Amino acid sequence: MFLDVSDLCKSFPTATGRLDVLRGVSFGLQRGEALALTGESGSGKSTLMHLVGALDTPDSGHIRLDGQPVPGRDDRAAAALRRDRIGLVFQQFNLIPSLDAGANLAFQARLAGRHQAGRCAELAQALGLSDCLERYPEQLSGGQQQRVAIGRALAAGPDLLLADEPTGNLDEDSSETVLDLMLALARDTGAAVMMVTHSGRLAARLDRRLHLSHGKLA
Repeated sequence: MFLDVSDLCKSFPTATGRLDVLRGVSFGLQRGEALALTGESGSGKSTLMHLVGALDTPDSGHIRLDGQPVPGRDDRAAAALRRDRIGLVFQQFNLIPSLDAGANLAFQARLAGRHQAGRCAELAQALGLSDCLERYPEQLSGGQQQRVAIGRALAAGPDLLLADEPTGNLDEDSSETVLDLMLALARDTGAAVMMVTHSGRLAARLDRRLHLSHGKLA
């Protein structure tokens, strides 16, 4: 099993006491598999994504990637893992405003020391971005910004692509197009994909679907 999540628990303090967000979640993901994670708002989808991506630390349970424990958020190894092996795509894009689209697309690959100009050019062409690489994020449409974010996540050749509502800001037709591109490019690199989505229609396009309800897999 490439990604192994076992008995994962996570809670947060609130003014009225502890809120249990994840309560014993277990699942696995194979190399090259695309998994959709669905559930109502507040079910723990984004929390689970952040734990798998080493952006937060579970209270208990374990996460192993390729047989190795995923480090906690404050561990220096967590930053190295995200840089070298995990691609992250967020609903809000998180592009760097001071960099043009081409530099944003190449950003993670440069950090990982795996930047290849030809690879970035191929990604830009596949994503329909070749004519706007010199534009800055504020000069791009929402769909173009999301394509840059997807290209950035894939340019370094990650082993695992984590996408949190990657088409949440797009209309239905654009969502279909962006999802097709993301999955095709992930297949080309052999990356496993875990995608959070509210859309059953989009979830059905992936290999497998898990549904979270009240912090547990339904």
